[in-house]
Amino acid sequence: MLRYMLSAVLAFSTVPAFANDSVAELGTGGLILSRSDAVAMQSEDLFISPEKVTVDYVFHNNTDKDVDAIVAFPMPDISGNPEEMPAIPENQSDNFLGFEVTIDGVAAKPQLEQKVFALGIDISADLKAQNVPFNPFGDAAMAALAKLPQAVADDWVNRGIIIEDTADDGSGMKSSYAPFWQLRSTYWWRSTFPANKDVHVAHRYKPSVGGTSSVSFFNEGQFQGAYAAYKTRYCMDDTFEKAVRKAAKDSPDGYPKYYESRIAYILTTGGNWAAGTIGKFKLTIDKGNPKALVSFCGDNVKKVGPTSFEMTADDFYPEHDIDILLLEPSDSSGGDAN
Repeated sequence: MLRYMLSAVLAFSTVPAFANDSVAELGTGGLILSRSDAVAMQSEDLFISPEKVTVDYVFHNNTDKDVDAIVAFPMPDISGNPEEMPAIPENQSDNFLGFEVTIDGVAAKPQLEQKVFALGIDISADLKAQNVPFNPFGDAAMAALAKLPQAVADDWVNRGIIIEDTADDGSGMKSSYAPFWQLRSTYWWRSTFPANKDVHVAHRYKPSVGGTSSVSFFNEGQFQGAYAAYKTRYCMDDTFEKAVRKAAKDSPDGYPKYYESRIAYILTTGGNWAAGTIGKFKLTIDKGNPKALVSFCGDNVKKVGPTSFEMTADDFYPEHDIDILLLEPSDSSGGDAN
């Protein structure tokens, strides 16, 4: 695996800071097919930026009979916790990633399957019985919990479905109930793959972009803390390290004026097709601010435009997922790291 660092930008809106000034990214991937023995993935064109992820597929039915299959897009699980909140693009919506899909250029209307769990137990029926929406970060769920009968609320606390949260709303300390359940969501639809023909499927969504308000792995003039794990996960190289050291040296307080943002893409589901490989694979990482630093793992990555880098491969077997680290200047003094 080539260690590769890009001086780049992926336009990124500032994320809110929580107790540890960090927001977790949610790993999200591509499509899963129920009949992987008959349908091959001819090609995958994957585009990733902090604003959007788009994936264009060409599937081919290798048999002489039409194949009816269910195609699914698993959304990342989200868990309620008043102390932590992952980066959710549209946290008031069941479609919290803004997922859309087309088949041969025609917009599809996938069905959404949702279940909720507490301590690994399906509690969907419990929430439905009390008219509590499933999204643990939605205002509607919080409002519904405030109306629970006391006996139900006590039972749910004991079962780990909700927790009692005490906070100061400006008029003194008050208690309320907060979701503690896990939501699992999957979009799915039925699709026919005609015998010996291609089917073009495209989908897009807004990625979950995690963030930290500073550089978490550089402190007191040296790389430390989580740096070893970051170096392995994001393939940070000498050029990247020199850019961080320079930023720290140029800063009056000795700390690099960057904040982290992170994107995780689950690519390994692409190996669940006939032949087990992707015939032609293309990955494009888009950027915008040339003063940001970007690092990710890839082979034979090339710059193909002012704001884009590309990796291509034939008969590609997705052994690893894609993790992207961006260090975005927190002020206007950040320099290029070419």
